[in-house]
Amino acid sequence: MTTDVGLDERDRAIVNAFQGGFPVVEEPFEPAAAALRERDVDLDADELLARVQELDEEGTLTRFGALINAQEIGGAATLVAMHAPEDRFDEVVDAVNDHREVAHNYEREHPHLNVWFVVSVADPDRVEEVLADIEAETGQETYNLPKQQEFRVEAKFYVDGPIPEGDVDLSDLGPDVTPSGRDSLTPAERDLVLEIQDGLPITATPYADVAEAIDAEPAWVRETIKRFDAEGKVRRVGVIPNHYALGYTENGMTVWDVPDEKVDEVGPEIASLPFVTHCYERPRHDGVWPYNFFAMTHGRSEDESAERVEQVRERMSEFWTVGEDDWDTLFSTQILKKTGIRIDERASANTETDADGEAGTDGEPEPTPTGGSE
Repeated sequence: MTTDVGLDERDRAIVNAFQGGFPVVEEPFEPAAAALRERDVDLDADELLARVQELDEEGTLTRFGALINAQEIGGAATLVAMHAPEDRFDEVVDAVNDHREVAHNYEREHPHLNVWFVVSVADPDRVEEVLADIEAETGQETYNLPKQQEFRVEAKFYVDGPIPEGDVDLSDLGPDVTPSGRDSLTPAERDLVLEIQDGLPITATPYADVAEAIDAEPAWVRETIKRFDAEGKVRRVGVIPNHYALGYTENGMTVWDVPDEKVDEVGPEIASLPFVTHCYERPRHDGVWPYNFFAMTHGRSEDESAERVEQVRERMSEFWTVGEDDWDTLFSTQILKKTGIRIDERASANTETDADGEAGTDGEPEPTPTGGSE
């Protein structure tokens, strides 16, 4: 493991400790700093706040705050593969990227399917329309690979130093909450999602600052973020590292032709490997794409990445006989497009409206804001 990322011991402790489980209380840096001191990392709340600010400013973090689970907010997203011929590569990629619904696009090492992109839409019916348009414009077939089962989405990246297992979980601190049971959002919840999607303010009172920005009560903001965490609308609250800045430059997508009857057994086992950040079941495409299981790994060198892929293969082989043709690793060779997945549009499309089409709460009293949001 490398230690060459330019962070001192206390910064390493922060990065490792708080990639999730940050407290949702009025002044969260106080209990967070106390938890570090219990682990022999000498920081008070002001020092912790200052260091998180600095890590954010220098690009070690992509942001600080709540990681929104767009799937639970509304709309749909899907992974798509296609072939871009070498002599038309730029032309095909430009046509794909011109679609605003295309959020991420990567070139990956594969003899045929070398372009991999994500389509994110507010209306799930739009996916097929977007793919039909891309096929008409490029003359190339697209292969839709929607998620059928999710076994793990937890992109955590640790560095050498204190708290190497990242086991500080303070998510129990904060208000007691009960899941709402609703799939849709209220207008106030939508406003909250849009305000926090790019991170929380890195201040001593981040939740109060969010409340002021959307004209809501601070207690409601804390309650709603904590409830979103319980409901799965928020995956976790904490520091979100820039994995490239931490040296995780090798990105390998391993794909497997797992026997259908073994998927439910294999999935949790592969997901339990700490270096697997994403793990899904997706459909095959006869004659073109034989793989139904995806596991994403990240490494800080080619050797480390290869070692981790081999560990996935070894774990797979405990459940079925893995042949040489039963799997592959697709490394990304370049980022072709990387934009947001338009959570604002997806959240707005999933926000309740009244009979007149205005934003409302379908008769359910809105328990929170002081005004303005509706």
